Amino acid sequence: MDVVFPLRLSLQVSVCATAITLLVGIPIAYLLARRRFKGKNIVSLLLTLPMVLPPTVTGYFLLLLIGNNGVFGRAWSALTGGGDLGIMFTWYAAVIASFVVSFPLMLITARASMEDVDQELVNASYMLGRSELQTALRVVIPLSARGIIGGATLAFARAMGEFGATIMVAGNWEGKTNTMPIAIYTQTLYGDMKAGLWMALVFVAVAGAVMYVSVRMGSKAVKT
Repeated sequence: MDVVFPLRLSLQVSVCATAITLLVGIPIAYLLARRRFKGKNIVSLLLTLPMVLPPTVTGYFLLLLIGNNGVFGRAWSALTGGGDLGIMFTWYAAVIASFVVSFPLMLITARASMEDVDQELVNASYMLGRSELQTALRVVIPLSARGIIGGATLAFARAMGEFGATIMVAGNWEGKTNTMPIAIYTQTLYGDMKAGLWMALVFVAVAGAVMYVSVRMGSKAVKT
């Protein structure tokens, strides 16, 4: 029973997915929170839809997009000269799945935090001659730090526990794409309940430790 690889892969996938969530989520959260544009509600609905969809449904749509015949799947194969499977059944596919299902948690939390920023502070920044970008970087985002960090923590936790969409697009290849939730499922499926319990306890302990550290770091970052 190998515990190290699934655990390391789960942490690797979660960190990558959370980093992408932050890079993509903060600008989008700002636009949805501080801008008015046509179709805003529709955009918000589409971006948060994976939160309420069954993971297998999300995984199915990802198959259509990143599979061999999908738009992104063909583009990936063209850029990398990928093999027959392309991006499918790789840890990159696991990152994409984890990003898609965890992104809404980050977006909703960060957006709510940005909407709560006092408009008078934003107007004061404009009066001082700062541009919208400078105001966003120096006023809105710093004042929204607690919400952003909270959203990132939730996104990381969701990515750590992702199973349904991941197994649809990354599969269950031992030593390649079997994240910790998938490895626990496999052990249980084949009747090895003791191994499944052991892996589950290790996973809970590590996930709890990571979450504790991230919350502590987030609290210190907000105070400073």
